[in-house]
Amino acid sequence: MPFENLNNVHYDATEKTAVGKALNDLEAALTPKLRNLSPDERKKYGSINEQNKLIVNKALDYHNNQPALSSPDVDWDEFQNDYDSRVFIQSTITRLQSLLDGLDNNKILHDFDNYQAALTDYGFSQYKAGTKTAGFETKVNEMAQFFPRSGTSTPPSDSPTS
Repeated sequence: MPFENLNNVHYDATEKTAVGKALNDLEAALTPKLRNLSPDERKKYGSINEQNKLIVNKALDYHNNQPALSSPDVDWDEFQNDYDSRVFIQSTITRLQSLLDGLDNNKILHDFDNYQAALTDYGFSQYKAGTKTAGFETKVNEMAQFFPRSGTSTPPSDSPTS
């Protein structure tokens, strides 16, 4: 027997509204500072790797602890602003990614629950079609298109494809 109702925690209208408002507020706060890069620009500017982040961190460490050793050609206020923004953005991305992962996991469970219920409904419809109950033969024939090579007999495996 397949697992059913793996996720029976649902969002009510108030929660959906609150999430929508929070997303609207987040978009309003972030959008003015977001920049679109072309594929060429993304390739050109890229992302500094871990080794290069160590160079940035060491330059900042020297500037903060031994400023006499810092280049006068660097705008250190801008350097610090860039650094602080990068740390803030990375922290925000990490938090958002955690939320995305959780939402994706919840969606997977809801999808699985829906799929299992649909398979149960299809099996019931097959039974009712076999008893010649009006309407079920049409329903089975319409749903059978989603079960390749099985016609109207047995549905595919108990796991959705995506």
